[in-house]
Amino acid sequence: MTMQSVISSKLIAVGYNTSSMILRIQFKNGTYDYYDVPEHIYTGLMNAASHSRYHSNFIKNSYRYTRIH
Repeated sequence: MTMQSVISSKLIAVGYNTSSMILRIQFKNGTYDYYDVPEHIYTGLMNAASHSRYHSNFIKNSYRYTRIH
């Protein structure tokens, strides 16, 4: 999965696998995989004025996740 750097107060980089629908977000305190995330959510995150706010509003409590490191 290719990670793309983002400018954010909390996020460092974001990646997305279209076939498995896994969204990977690298935060300053760890990296997490979010499962069954539709591509439009990934696109919305990448295009958001505030990546941190978009994550809090549309991803954090909406998708199952695990910390990978």
